Amino acid sequence: MMVASLVVSGLAGCGSSQSDDGKGKVYYLNFKPEINDEWQALAKAYTEATGVEVTVVTAASDTYESTLRSEITKDDAPTLFQVNGPVGLKTWEEYCDDMSDTEPYNQLKDQSQALKNSDGTIVAVPYVEESYGIIYNKDLLTKYTQLSGAKISSVDDIKSFDKLKQVADDIQARKAELGVEGAFSSAGFDSSSDWRFAGHLANMPLFYEFRDDNITDQPATIKGSYLDNFKRIFDLYTIDSTTDRTLLSSKTVDDSTTEFATGKSVFYQNGTWAWDALKKAGVASDSVGMIPIYIGVPGEENQGLAMGSENYWCVNKDASDADKQATKDFLKWLVTSDDAKTALTDRMGFITPFKTMQNMVPDNPLSKAAVDDANNPDTYNVDWVFERIPSTDWKSNLGSALLNYAQGTGDWNAVRTAFVDGWATEYANSSGN
Repeated sequence: MMVASLVVSGLAGCGSSQSDDGKGKVYYLNFKPEINDEWQALAKAYTEATGVEVTVVTAASDTYESTLRSEITKDDAPTLFQVNGPVGLKTWEEYCDDMSDTEPYNQLKDQSQALKNSDGTIVAVPYVEESYGIIYNKDLLTKYTQLSGAKISSVDDIKSFDKLKQVADDIQARKAELGVEGAFSSAGFDSSSDWRFAGHLANMPLFYEFRDDNITDQPATIKGSYLDNFKRIFDLYTIDSTTDRTLLSSKTVDDSTTEFATGKSVFYQNGTWAWDALKKAGVASDSVGMIPIYIGVPGEENQGLAMGSENYWCVNKDASDADKQATKDFLKWLVTSDDAKTALTDRMGFITPFKTMQNMVPDNPLSKAAVDDANNPDTYNVDWVFERIPSTDWKSNLGSALLNYAQGTGDWNAVRTAFVDGWATEYANSSGN
């Protein structure tokens, strides 16, 4: 709540009004709270170098859409914001300016990754490629393999849900012997954390259903073909855990991160973006790795990490000409200057889609694991199909059903209803049908 209040109180001086010297201003509404400090430092550096005022405001976790909705119609609106993919673009398309003349678009290694509006104009450019899976503590897992009767001899033996479950069950049963509080850190359903399950984990059954049915766009309905698999991995997370299932409603992503960082758990579902928080918590870079989220699908021994992007820059069409140009100049600096490129890759830990940074591997062990995974010819990656989810309400309703199921106040049928029937309802609502 304090972060949210800072967001609101920090907006008065921001905006798209042209500066007195005619240079224009930049106001970036940042989506990622975990790298707020890094963005503030970049803004300060650019202002000192150019004299152009750059203000970065960071929305509190899980409030980006509501914050953007509040700010975009104001006189002092963001000049630079982001959408989370094709579905997000549908919401904000009317505010998105042509980006075909910007340096980020020109520097894309694959320009087909940029998003077009209904008129076919390039209006959104991805700026980071990310991966997620199950982060593991190398030291604790090695310690486990040395216990008598361990189910694996190394992490390389975990290539399926069945093997993951054997290991997690055994760790949970022998947690005192291993010195941990659970196999998995808490699957919290506070708003800062529930996206990991109602969005990222839900991506797994959606990915396999869409792959089976050759679905490449947003479907009007889904079948829930892999909901039984979804249940198995969710049960594993919440039973072999540091936290009793009845206490998950108030657990935050910070709680889960801290549990993992302090050695209370061996496993932790998150992504490459989590490294900054882990590093600040004192985790050594050679102590973490990341494996795929296995859910018991045939052939999953060849599955890789979930890879994609839900981070696309957009320039506000309604900003003044001076502010739009100032914003595009700032974007050019971000993808071409040595200082900014180093900040994006090393300090923020980004794998970027830009030619100017194609040889820059982040100083981030999770990103390095993702690069190695992407370069493995023997595995396939899991696409981020959750970008096709019809609305935030679908995720919210699914999250509520998952929490009720975990707490024992609801059953799995309610999860199935929220997943399948909820999709059709939200698709119809978003389409105006």
